[in-house]
Amino acid sequence: MTAVPWRSIDGCHHRAQDVEAGERPGHAGKLLSTMAKKSKDPEADPIAEGVVVRIRAVAPSLSPAEQRVANLVLQDPSRASARTITELARAAGTSETTVIRFCKVLGLPGYPELRLRLAAESARESARDGVRGRAVGSDIGPSDSMEQIVEKVAFADARAVEDTAGQLDIDVLEKVVDALAEASRIELFGVGASAFVALDFQQKLHRIGRLAFAWADTHVALASAALLTKGDVAVGISHTGVTSDTIDVLREARKHGATTVALTNFPRSPIASVADYVLTTAARETTFRSGATASRIAQLTVVDCLFVGVARRHYDSTLRALEATYDAITGRRVSASRGRR
Repeated sequence: MTAVPWRSIDGCHHRAQDVEAGERPGHAGKLLSTMAKKSKDPEADPIAEGVVVRIRAVAPSLSPAEQRVANLVLQDPSRASARTITELARAAGTSETTVIRFCKVLGLPGYPELRLRLAAESARESARDGVRGRAVGSDIGPSDSMEQIVEKVAFADARAVEDTAGQLDIDVLEKVVDALAEASRIELFGVGASAFVALDFQQKLHRIGRLAFAWADTHVALASAALLTKGDVAVGISHTGVTSDTIDVLREARKHGATTVALTNFPRSPIASVADYVLTTAARETTFRSGATASRIAQLTVVDCLFVGVARRHYDSTLRALEATYDAITGRRVSASRGRR
């Protein structure tokens, strides 16, 4: 049989030795390794991923007054860090009590801690901008050149991967890997762009011999979810966490005893209420929806982490499956010499 490089599955250049040694390829892998150590510390920072990322994640679930505070902070974190609590409350058209409540939602003891974190993050961002030499982290404008568009889209995607890796709860990730590795059947649900992420995960799992199905049609998905039982796993993918189709399918799967997993950008969104485990991404929405592109990249990052985790649990059978599937399709590729004729 032919030795199979991991790149034959997903183009991500995962190697067999990466899986055996427990390594995660690329920069995101290093970030995940760091977070893994942090997450097992009982004194770990509840918002170690960064306060700005956390604010974006919880913003949709805040009260109107708290959202005004959040929007003001997100518009200019550096300026917000320089304001007293009275100044911030007045600028947001609300009370100091609301600002304190906003801090509590973020997991912070009070406003002084929020100011310190915003100041520190703003300093790091300024240093990054200095290294880049351009404001590639800014939104895409109608007058941007093609070169600027490429830089900004690439930055948004790379930042989404980095922020997602930095805020992932490794303990939850491992529990989801455990459930997937032992599942009798795995069902993946998503609509729109999330459907393509579900399909990507399905084909990865299928290539290593795991029984997995991806459904984009809501009626078919609901019917299939109704047949799930204890020992099965249902994964719902929704960037916003408010897609009713995906929420309803997860609810149906949970009703019949399946373990349910939600992959979303917003941990306090409705989909979390029907999930046993919630995995979050950290992608930012922007004009022209380059953020929507970034959200897909962020989701695929989590999917790749789950896939490699499952593959490691069944290492020998994974290699056999990869070799068998590789041999089955290798003859379908046109050789370079043949293509030049």
